[in-house]
Order: sequence, then C-alpha cells, then structure tokens
Amino acid sequence: MSEINQLEAWLAEEQEVVQRLDAGVGVGVARPEQVAGLTGLQMMEAMLRGELPYPPIAKTLSFQLLEVSHGRAVFQGTPLPEHMNPMGTVHGGWYATLLDSALGCAVHTTMPAGRGYTTAELGVNLVKALGPKAPRVRAEGKVIHVGRQLATAEARLFGPDGTLYAHATTTCLVFELKRPDSASK
Repeated sequence: MSEINQLEAWLAEEQEVVQRLDAGVGVGVARPEQVAGLTGLQMMEAMLRGELPYPPIAKTLSFQLLEVSHGRAVFQGTPLPEHMNPMGTVHGGWYATLLDSALGCAVHTTMPAGRGYTTAELGVNLVKALGPKAPRVRAEGKVIHVGRQLATAEARLFGPDGTLYAHATTTCLVFELKRPDSASK
C-alpha cells in the first residue's frame, strides 16, 4: 500500500474510533465499580466501544487508542505545533507518552479481573526527529512476557510510510487491585 493510501486508511480508522468514543460516554476516568470483574482486555474493548470513558490525556496530547487484542495495543497520534520543543521538532516527552500508553495498554490487555499494573521502568530510543512531514504516527505495543509480579513489553513508533521514529521497552509491576467495596475500609 502506498504511503498516501496508508495515511488515508489510518485517518479513516481514526475518524471511526473518535466518532464512536464521542458518541459514547466521552472523556473521563472509569470508576472502580464500572470495571470490577472485567479483565484488562474487556475493559479496553468497552472503552473502544464508548461504554467506558477514555482518558483525558488522549485529548490533551492529540493521540487515540485505535486497536486492542490480547497482548497488543495500537495508538495513533497527531504531532502538533504545541508538542514542539525549541528546536522545532516534537518533544521527546510526547514520543515517550505515546509509547508508554501503547506499552501499558498492551500489558493491561493481559490482566485478569482483579489484577493491575504500573510502569516501573520505561526505556525510549528516539531514532528520527518528528517534524511537520509526519501528519500521523502509530505506536504499536506488544507484550513480551507477563508473570505474577512483572510484565515486559516493547513498542515501535512509526509513520504511514514505515519510517521508524522511536522504539521503547517497559517493565511493569503487576499486583492485586483493591476491591471497590474494600476501598473505603
């Protein structure tokens, strides 16, 4: 598929997801009772259907979750002028946040009900500057390993022409979540 056709396909997929999310419950944070009993994958799928709120950071930093499956998450981002550093390229923190989201959500899809995770280590390698030539980029996160206490994943940030802009790895701590009824005790 040509770069132009690939970009058009990406934009169409993004538009479909954004319309579905905006028609759903919108931006916010799910309450513990809304996600109690759901696996991580069930929670992410409900979010993509617009049944659960999607995180405010997606609006703030102009990126969107597009796809999830067991051990995999795909985000798409729009590098904007407000994300630029003084040198006129996209700030490394934007790359890192987009990659961290793909990594964390990939891990999240593997969590059984009642289990959660948090990022313990994030390693990001920026390999090419993002400038105005890249209207959209995708971060695809894939789980490498999930154990009882640790999970690892890797992600790549690339353009519609296949250009690699960055890659990252994470180590996440895995733990039991507090049950909603025990949170106030």
